[in-house]
Parts: sequence; structure tokens; C-alpha cells
Amino acid sequence: MRIYTRSGDKGKTSLIYGQRVPKNDLRVEAYGTCDETNSMIGLALSFLENEEWGEKGDFLKTMHRVQTILFHVGAELATPSDKEVSWKLKKEYIQELEDQIDAWDKDLSPLKNFILPSGHRASSALHTARTVARRAERTAVGLEDELENPLVVSYLNRLSDFLFVAARYVNYSLGGEEIPLQADV
Repeated sequence: MRIYTRSGDKGKTSLIYGQRVPKNDLRVEAYGTCDETNSMIGLALSFLENEEWGEKGDFLKTMHRVQTILFHVGAELATPSDKEVSWKLKKEYIQELEDQIDAWDKDLSPLKNFILPSGHRASSALHTARTVARRAERTAVGLEDELENPLVVSYLNRLSDFLFVAARYVNYSLGGEEIPLQADV
């Protein structure tokens, strides 16, 4: 398989099943933004390479599962509405995010105000991934009438919450400082 095909040189790309669309099509924007989110998660994880803490293995396993599911969310977004999705997002994947949020949140101090994205580099990168996930969600909302699976938007919504708590959990685990938002500037 060659990396370059030259088929996109005129501003078009293929959805799953081969339908050609402009590269600025909302579907392309939505699955491309999922890809960006996935890449930002990968960047965050690269900052953990030399870090050690007791839960690191479980944390990485959880994040890799999320990355895999996010890849499949992108595939759902890249499938035209009149075609069958070969891999469907399930409600249990959203429940997994919620369960992990609750598990991490037990260790975290309650939030009394907003926090600035900060602390450990991995935490800051996870905050960036969170904002990209929100953009993916906003884009997917524009496709809701065309999506066969309404769980796509729900998953992206919950994913951004998950990434927020993951960023806080990394700071907690590795001693990164959470900087509270100051009302007076």
C-alpha cells in the first residue's frame, strides 16, 4: 500500500465505501478532528514515557483503549448515511468513560473554581486533547441528522469530560500544579 495516491490533489477525498467529497466536507472535518484528538492523546502519553507511578500501566491501557475507540468513531463519521457502518459505537463505551471518570475523581480534590490548563506537560496536552474533542463534538452535531448512530455525539461529549479528569489525574499522580482561575485580573 502506497502512502500517497494523488487522488486528493484536486481537493477531494473518499469516504468509506468510496464516495468522493470535498476535503472541507463536514464529515471530513468531523473525522479529521477525531484524528487530531487521537494525536493529541498520543502526544500527552509520550510525555509520560519516563514517568513512574503505581497506576501508570492501567492509565496507559485505558488511554490506548480510548484511542482505539476514537479511531472507530472517526470511521462512523466517515461512513455515508446510506451505508452500513462495519463497527458501531456501543453504549457500554460511554459507560466505560463514565466509570473511569468516577474512579479517578475519587482521588481528586473537589473543584471549587475553574482551573487553568497547566501542570505536568502530559496534563496540559490532555487539556488540549479535551478542547479538540469538544470541536469534534461540535462538528459532529452538525451531522446529527445524517448519523446512523446518535451515540457518536454522546461519546465525544463524554470524551471531553474524560480528558479533563484524566488531565487532573495526571497532575495529581505526578505532582503537577493545578492553577485556579483568578476572577480578578
